[in-house]
Amino acid sequence: MPTIAIPSRIEPAGQRRPHRSALDSEPRTRLALGVLLAGIGGFAALTALVRSKWVEKVDYPVMVRLQRMRHPWLERAMAFVSWFGFPPQSRVLPPTYAAILWFAHYRLEAAFQLAAWGTALLSTIIKTFMRRPRPVAGKDLRVVTAPLGGSSLPSGHVLTYMGVYGWMAIVADNVIGPASLRRLAVAALTAIIVAIGPSRVHLGHHWPSDVAASYLLGSSYLAAMLLAYRRLQQHRGRR
Repeated sequence: MPTIAIPSRIEPAGQRRPHRSALDSEPRTRLALGVLLAGIGGFAALTALVRSKWVEKVDYPVMVRLQRMRHPWLERAMAFVSWFGFPPQSRVLPPTYAAILWFAHYRLEAAFQLAAWGTALLSTIIKTFMRRPRPVAGKDLRVVTAPLGGSSLPSGHVLTYMGVYGWMAIVADNVIGPASLRRLAVAALTAIIVAIGPSRVHLGHHWPSDVAASYLLGSSYLAAMLLAYRRLQQHRGRR
């Protein structure tokens, strides 16, 4: 994940010095642009396969295999990871994260934290067009009861986590000073993002291809945010 230079300690607005070496990094810009384009292309290709029904031959056996792994600790972990993405917490936590950054004087980062929450709206819009049926409980599949709605593709949880917690990981990696605490925070946020996909399949709420497509689209969204953030930082540095 590309790293954006953000001040390592809180400074009053208007007194921050731009980190020109990081902001002008062309390789990082090219990497973010590559992720943006690859993610969109991969999402488009995967959704085309979903519409052709071909991907169902892969989805079903993969989902059955994942659901066969049933241990008490795994069940609790999968439910816990998905908990953050259900209402009402899914409507309270994202703006709370942005508010914390705002009151810590990271105003631009707070604005982008709210923009990261836009992945939830993006998910809702795409669902209205895709209208893919969700998995149905049967002989080999189980579906844990939950407040679900809309199309199975994309996964709102995965897409939202990529935006909200992906941006939080980027900010934490640059804001937190102590190395051990910084690594712990980034590792925890990354673990949530990595685990949410398997969680949605394990609970029976989404097909594996839903999750894969959402990771691809979420990566593109996050890359677009990084490019926009870099451009704004460069503009602020020239003032």
